Amino acid sequence: MAWWEICLRLFLAVVIGCIIGIERERKNRPAGMRTHVLVCVGASIIAIMENMMIADTIALNASFASTGIAISYGRISAQVVSGIGFLGAGTIFVSQKKIAGLTTAASLWNVACLGLAIGMGYYIIAVAGCIIVIITLTLLQRVVRVNAVKHVEIKFIHRVETIAFINDYFQSIGVNILDIDFHVENKGKYNLYTNIYTLDMHGKATYKDIVNKLSEYANIQGIRTRNT
Repeated sequence: MAWWEICLRLFLAVVIGCIIGIERERKNRPAGMRTHVLVCVGASIIAIMENMMIADTIALNASFASTGIAISYGRISAQVVSGIGFLGAGTIFVSQKKIAGLTTAASLWNVACLGLAIGMGYYIIAVAGCIIVIITLTLLQRVVRVNAVKHVEIKFIHRVETIAFINDYFQSIGVNILDIDFHVENKGKYNLYTNIYTLDMHGKATYKDIVNKLSEYANIQGIRTRNT
């Protein structure tokens, strides 16, 4: 393999790793641009080495027809594909029973695969794969919306009028109330009600919008999101 071909493959690995890494870094994910570049370049180096080992084996067999030297093709690359899982696992964390970082772990695994494709010289596969990964990370969720079930805990006073306000607000933004769990505390002069709403989030409604809007209402004493 010529030196310029090696440099070209490594450069393309840097570019593709950088593109995907920048998208992750813009969203403040655990693994950013440098991590993705390093993974992609490392995988590319392994693939280049494997290609060169195969070429050397073929050359040896051509020179010494009776030697019968053999090499197991793909064994090193397979270790990259499985081994990158340890790095991906490092980007996954659990906070208050909520798992985060799965998408970044998946993007790291994809970057490793793209690096292998680059290192082996499959440029079309690498570029097409990069485009698909970027579209998946940036556009797919906007095009295909999945109705998510969310939980919101609301503490309030003056039960009748406040519940009417909450119900009217959820109806106005297209959010369906699937279930309500409630609790009442006596605070002397008034009762403090706590309702935990299980919501089916339709349309463009977000946690942030709901919290901001409901917190403006005077009767609502506290509001927070819950995972269960």
